[in-house]
Amino acid sequence: MKLLRHGPKGQEKPGIVDDNGTVRDLSGKIDDIAGDVLSDAGLAQLTTIDIDSLPEVAAGARLGPCVGRVGKFICIGLNYSDHAAETGAEVPAEPVIFNKWTSAICGPNDDVEIPRGSQKTDWEVELGVVIGKGGRYIEEADAMSHVAGFCVVNDVSEREYQLERSGTWDKGKGCDTFGPLGPWLVTRDEIADPQNLDMWLEVDGKRYQNGSTQTMVFQVPHLVAYLSRFMSLQPGDVISTGTPPGVGMGQNPKVFLKPGQTMRLGIEGLGEQQQRCVES
Repeated sequence: MKLLRHGPKGQEKPGIVDDNGTVRDLSGKIDDIAGDVLSDAGLAQLTTIDIDSLPEVAAGARLGPCVGRVGKFICIGLNYSDHAAETGAEVPAEPVIFNKWTSAICGPNDDVEIPRGSQKTDWEVELGVVIGKGGRYIEEADAMSHVAGFCVVNDVSEREYQLERSGTWDKGKGCDTFGPLGPWLVTRDEIADPQNLDMWLEVDGKRYQNGSTQTMVFQVPHLVAYLSRFMSLQPGDVISTGTPPGVGMGQNPKVFLKPGQTMRLGIEGLGEQQQRCVES
């Protein structure tokens, strides 16, 4: 299934994509794409609905972030061997963990606001993992049973704030609009191998990132198990799993985003996003 949320900011309703690509409204059946709906039982219940009987959503309606009530937005740094090489960083011995604040979350096609005074706002196409069943100390062999599905994430990053000012990476990662999610949450049964997905990103039509989840250092089951050692994972938590090469800071000379530019990005089987950059 391809699950989504549609409508104005803060008033999103749950939806689903039918076999013809039409968005249908689920608000008469569930209250949101969140919480218990993301469990195996909740998702199984959705499969019993006659999708064609649901109301159609008007074409062109805004899509919100594909998951509601996100508790934690956890990110993994330097998790692609080829991206680590382009930034001159060592491949880490253990996953590098940082956070994006949930206030960074926005719809897949919403404007991205470049922070006031920013000169180094950058892009990162990433595979997002949405937790469906919570847990602590999850065994790697059981990790995928805790995953509801996958989505596209743009881990927008301000490199000066992230790398050149004292402290952690977080303040360069969590600015408002720096976390577009969607267009859909694709349930895990539809993705045969999350470690074999092509991914790409363009700015104003120029392809910068052209990678694959094959080069991920720490794969999805390991990340779920690893994170659960340090925190309980809960339904609706989002894990953004790292980016392949081609980010702006990896170019020679470096390239960063400016107001008026457009990013377009996608992952095989998970759909596409498009954001216009605007001044904050």
